[in-house]
Amino acid sequence: MKIAMIGQKGIPARSGGIERHVEELSAELVARGHEVLVFCRSWYVWPIRDHRGVTCIKTWSLPSKHLDAITHTFTSILRAAKEKVDVFHFHGVGPALLAWLPKLLRPSAKVVVTFHCIDRHHQKWGRIARLMLSVGERFACTVPDATISVSKTLETYCRLSWGVTAKYIPNGTQIPLEDSDPALLKPFDLKPGNYFMMCARLVRHKGAHTLIAAWKKLKKAHPELVGDKKLAIVGGSAFTDDYVRELERLAKDEPSIVLTGNQSGETLHTLFSNTYAAVHPSESEGLPIAVLEAMSYGKCVLSSDIPENLELTQDHGLTFEVGNEKDLASQLKMLLENPELVKAVGAEARIHIAKHYDWKDIAETTDYLYELLWLEPELTKQTT
Repeated sequence: MKIAMIGQKGIPARSGGIERHVEELSAELVARGHEVLVFCRSWYVWPIRDHRGVTCIKTWSLPSKHLDAITHTFTSILRAAKEKVDVFHFHGVGPALLAWLPKLLRPSAKVVVTFHCIDRHHQKWGRIARLMLSVGERFACTVPDATISVSKTLETYCRLSWGVTAKYIPNGTQIPLEDSDPALLKPFDLKPGNYFMMCARLVRHKGAHTLIAAWKKLKKAHPELVGDKKLAIVGGSAFTDDYVRELERLAKDEPSIVLTGNQSGETLHTLFSNTYAAVHPSESEGLPIAVLEAMSYGKCVLSSDIPENLELTQDHGLTFEVGNEKDLASQLKMLLENPELVKAVGAEARIHIAKHYDWKDIAETTDYLYELLWLEPELTKQTT
């Protein structure tokens, strides 16, 4: 089966949960015997044609905040139709605005949309963009032959908001087994086990500003407890340069806060491997891959208490009230005071992730859905 992945920025993934999702899922589908085409944006990817057996195809986009995704989706659909793909698999509700087009260009193909998160809740979007993303949600749930949700929370949302039974297939991760190189921490002046880490795109709904404020509050109130420990915020802009500059201003007077920028590969592996604990203060999510990855490293994760995060951290992590700087500072203090708890929670999290969020299992389920669409299409699209 020839499968087109459309909507992501590209692979190899440099940042972004959707990009990591598409890379890992595509590689596993190739291992299962499929031909997978991942459509990439020229400004995002290196000049790689074949990555882990996946065919990477660059198509044109207009690289601006509001038009990048939709123009790239359009040109990718045209190319995928020319390549005579069997499945158009869209990622995200924005790209789903064009999920109807493959049905005109290649009626024999099947269309699948993965609903990754409720994008219109993100603060970076204005009123018109949020309206279009709302329309994209409707199309994501009503146009394709099947809709996938990456979290149980989103599965419920699709049913209650759009009357559609989405197929729950979560994000995944891999349990890392390789050793890390602590020397890679030196450019950031970090020491193994002596820093907290947040890994996310620097967009407001990820909550980095809340974490910075809480860290400053903690250090001012308990300088002896914090000592020489640091906070590493790993990630970069996503057409959010103003917000990045705001974070830089907030961190400017506090040398214990390190903004590393986007990191990937061995450097990101080393950052995850050597962090004391991970913090994820987001206000809106789908099912956060950054949390899955931290847990796969055996790290204790302190997350905000939004439903999507709680799917992972309610029983296998720790939480604080979303947006509450005081509560976050209090929980960070508790982690510093209880290193044995931090180790125990992290160890249990690693076991849980290995059992329930393995990419091989996720690819097998996705593959089964593709096959079911061809065999019994009426059974895969149920509405209430």
